[in-house]
Amino acid sequence: MEHAVTRTINASPEQVWAILGDVERWPEWTASITSVEPLDSSELGAGSRARVKQPGFPAATWTVDDWTPGKNFTWTARSGGVTTVAAHELAPGPDGSTALTLRLRQSGPLAGVVGLLFGAKTRRYVGMEADGLK
Repeated sequence: MEHAVTRTINASPEQVWAILGDVERWPEWTASITSVEPLDSSELGAGSRARVKQPGFPAATWTVDDWTPGKNFTWTARSGGVTTVAAHELAPGPDGSTALTLRLRQSGPLAGVVGLLFGAKTRRYVGMEADGLK
């Protein structure tokens, strides 16, 4: 399963990154996240981990794969036969705006079943995160 949303935000990539990159504060702007707790240090970066709790899902440990401040980050969670990769991308737009793209991809032996059971909620949460950041 793969899902992606793109939103235009009337702020610079630096301004959007200041909010997006501060993952501990995500619960302040999206109801799809209950808490984000860094597990390794107070700053995220490639290789660091965070425990994320979302309503209706068990807490998941996410490991940052790529961290490019001001541009993007990708992190991965593995649980019960499913690998979930979430990408967060910023691109400069016209007139100082930012194009935000959120992508979520699930793979593994149980990804199809998880997609059937939780796909609608997952898609809704990705949209809530994009809209909340906007």
